[in-house]
Amino acid sequence: MDELLREIQVDKEYILATLDALRTTLEREEKTVVELAALATFLQNAYNGIENILKRVLNHKKITISTSESWHKDLLDLSVNHQVITPELSKRLDEYLAFRHFFVHGYGIMLDKEKLLPLADNLPDLWKEFEAELKIFLNV
Repeated sequence: MDELLREIQVDKEYILATLDALRTTLEREEKTVVELAALATFLQNAYNGIENILKRVLNHKKITISTSESWHKDLLDLSVNHQVITPELSKRLDEYLAFRHFFVHGYGIMLDKEKLLPLADNLPDLWKEFEAELKIFLNV
């Protein structure tokens, strides 16, 4: 368990640094395509960090993670089924999963400020909720 906690701590540090960069970018008055691309990158990075933590927890519990094309969604479902996170949190994470898919398969010039900013604004609270649920699951 100590090794798992160390690995999670590394992910947490990267996510916190990403959230700090996100905050700095949100504070910029102008939101050109460059700022929007930065925000999108930070959103995708933070979501990937959350996925990494979920994978680490499930692997530690010897729970097999799907390798299908839908493994990202399967990861959230497994995390709910094994009570790592609540269904409510999974539903909130679904928005970021959908964004991750768009980010990986789309073009930066297609970013919609009106859709991107609410995700960016809500990410710090989502992280706090995720972290709280993870602590409960890990009993730390």
